[in-house]
Amino acid sequence: MTDSAAPAGAVFDARYARQIVLKGFGASAQSRLLTSRVLIVGAGGLGSPAAMYLAAAGVGQITLVDHDVVDETNLHRQLLYGTPDIGRSKIEAAAERLRTINPGVQVIAHEMKLSAQNAEALVRDHNVVLDATDNFPTRYALNDACLSHGVPLVYGSVARFEGQVSVFAAPDGPCYRCLFPEAPAPGTVPTCAEEGVLGVVPGIVGMLQATEVIKLLAQIGTPLIGELLLLDLLTHDQQRITISRRPDCAACRTQVRARNSSASSGPSPSASRSMNDVQHLSAIEVAALLASDTPPVLLDVREPWEFDTAHVAGSTLVPLNTLPSAISALNPQQSYAVLCHHGMRSEMAANWLAQQGFVSLINVAGGIDAWSRTVDPSVPRY
Repeated sequence: MTDSAAPAGAVFDARYARQIVLKGFGASAQSRLLTSRVLIVGAGGLGSPAAMYLAAAGVGQITLVDHDVVDETNLHRQLLYGTPDIGRSKIEAAAERLRTINPGVQVIAHEMKLSAQNAEALVRDHNVVLDATDNFPTRYALNDACLSHGVPLVYGSVARFEGQVSVFAAPDGPCYRCLFPEAPAPGTVPTCAEEGVLGVVPGIVGMLQATEVIKLLAQIGTPLIGELLLLDLLTHDQQRITISRRPDCAACRTQVRARNSSASSGPSPSASRSMNDVQHLSAIEVAALLASDTPPVLLDVREPWEFDTAHVAGSTLVPLNTLPSAISALNPQQSYAVLCHHGMRSEMAANWLAQQGFVSLINVAGGIDAWSRTVDPSVPRY
């Protein structure tokens, strides 16, 4: 955290009065916000609410990175922008709006695409990074840069009616690659443009990300370090899944990481198992295993409505957000092939089960969509 002082009188500005009176927050926490620097990568569905609330809360410097323009299809969820902004640079419109929300916040705007080549220079000198991106190369580049500089990464992701939030790359906590060691193949995970997203979902997830940023900066509460919060806004189901740091994670083995964790007693027992033991097999390969003399249990971690729409005969439904409570009914010595829509939720579930000591796990690459295309066309696609 920067040691620079807050502007004279700024802590007691009437703008922040309702925060300062909070028990456990007070002037000291407000001062930490006012002297903090946050990098927000992505000024879209997640970045819009996060940036607005962080500016309103009094974060001293907000750096925005985006390279897109405002499109009419953005407006149902990206409330930084209005109809007159269609066609404008997102960075230009966002910076203008944030300065009207709180003129006391320094807004730095970079109209560019974050990449592995420029990520470290952008992350450097910030206290927290907020990942509001929608693509995997950027997400992995951010994770690696945050690890290199010891900067916590507040992660958020949305699809349809669901969202996820966590804090990665914090001292002694896991990084994004501990959960997803490698990016999925291009085209295997649908975008919001393909699957859709309810407008309020990124609003809620973005505000939860802003909450995590404030907790980290103000040093209050318990951030979601080592925990993944799963949300289903259709049912208002919530589940927190514990994520441990993988001892074999190459991204975590940096000099900065080792120095930050040198006083740690080491990974928790649940992290002692390597998640490299999760196999990634095609739908055709899994179908052959299911027809063998020793078939795995096909574990479907989608939502019940998805299962009702399309499922593989003989599969067992255990929605991802219920997995921690259902684990007692599963046999860690049994072989499981884990299935979802396109392979992301199933990979997360398989990795988590590996951390819990399950000995034989397969992620069905491409999910039930690949099953429909390559194994059984009678299974409906959706």
